[in-house]
Amino acid sequence: MNQLPSQSEAARGAFSSFEACRNTQKGPVVILASGASAKDFPLEDFASVPIIAMNGSISMLVGTDVRPFFYICTDKDFCNQQPELFATALHTSPRLALWPEQFDLFDLPDDTERYPLLKALEPTFSEWLGLGDGRYARNRALWSKRARSIGFSRNLSYGFFDARTVAFVALQLAYHLGFDDVLLVGVDLNQSAGRFYETTGGKRSPCGLDQHWESRILPSLALMAHQVVGERFRVHNLSTRSRIPPALIPRIDLQQARALAARATAVV
Repeated sequence: MNQLPSQSEAARGAFSSFEACRNTQKGPVVILASGASAKDFPLEDFASVPIIAMNGSISMLVGTDVRPFFYICTDKDFCNQQPELFATALHTSPRLALWPEQFDLFDLPDDTERYPLLKALEPTFSEWLGLGDGRYARNRALWSKRARSIGFSRNLSYGFFDARTVAFVALQLAYHLGFDDVLLVGVDLNQSAGRFYETTGGKRSPCGLDQHWESRILPSLALMAHQVVGERFRVHNLSTRSRIPPALIPRIDLQQARALAARATAVV
């Protein structure tokens, strides 16, 4: 049985319900990551499209009238590595997806919706037999614990799969919310190119993209492409510098992205 918020926590109204926001959205959504290519994205042209921001990508919205639809951060130390950016996210995002214990550490606006992140549990025997309820898409390999940890959650009430990149968690969030066209911005996954908001001599957060690319990131994206992507959920990559093979996530240009953006119908 998964670890959901306790009754006492729910009674205090500490957490918002992932189940309550499931399949409440439709149309396109932008997943805004921190790859160098994000600097080329014309944010103002997509002001009507909901944005899922993560970690330091929130800096791209500073000084604009655009607020993220959702902010997600799975790095528990990011608040210490980039305290100014983290504070900006907390005070400009109407919806936050963080680890449960983090919500008690920071002052938040009273109307902030607070969604507690949980990791997906080990699969049951029924899931191995393919008899689960469809909440997860999983790698059912038996020979490797690491291989068994590869998956995609269709329902974040039961946790998410960590592919060692928060962009993959954002993809699971986009599916959970019901969006059907995902526009990946800045999902370069190129460690040597760095993050668009980091400067020489400035604060830099650790990066393990190269370390986890072959073992976790690429297999997770492949599983999503083969078991999740379809008519219900489409993913498009706007980064021409992305490490993700186009065979897994096709690339589109800005003209194609603008056509998809015209369908924006987010329910706030």
